[in-house]
Amino acid sequence: MGPLLIILALLLANAAADCDVLQDLCVADLSSEVKINGYTCKNAATVTPKDFFFAALANPRPINNTLGIAVTLGNVEKVPGFNTLGISVARIYYTPGGINPPHSHPRASEVIFVLEGELEFGFITTANVLMAKQIKKGEVFVFPKGLLHCQKNIGRGPAAVIAAFNSQLPGTQSVAASLFSATPALPGNILAKAFHIATPEAEMIKSRFAPR
Repeated sequence: MGPLLIILALLLANAAADCDVLQDLCVADLSSEVKINGYTCKNAATVTPKDFFFAALANPRPINNTLGIAVTLGNVEKVPGFNTLGISVARIYYTPGGINPPHSHPRASEVIFVLEGELEFGFITTANVLMAKQIKKGEVFVFPKGLLHCQKNIGRGPAAVIAAFNSQLPGTQSVAASLFSATPALPGNILAKAFHIATPEAEMIKSRFAPR
């Protein structure tokens, strides 16, 4: 292999990998109008310990929905110090029988540590294989990046978990909400064919996801 080909191969290899952080800190400037793949750095002279602190996980959130869950998410928009670090965190609370319905995180894998209770976790591979397991206090389960997954509290009491992501902004896309409450709306005849139901049924389901 000639020198030029070797140099080209090295350049392509580097281009395929994420870049390392080039400075100690890059606290997100959330007010900046400059849009990049992430956030620009705020002036280092204005950085404080508060930029790296998040207290919201300490207190349970009230659960007031039909799913029986409440999620407190700490990402770069809540913790500016997460910028460029590739991390975020969440705490999820479940009532007995509560579910976190099928969804995906397009930009992150997720690892969950059970704080309290007993839950059933599962994800679906692109080969449509369900990987499910019952998890209890002190145990860990991993959801691979981008794959559909869900959780259900199968215990008699409330449950809580801590989730960590390898992205500062993992994103969440709920299957049902994305399909039935998109704006503009996805045509009912498309949903009907996809789910093997009648168009009026698809429209009825969409109506249940409409803002109230």
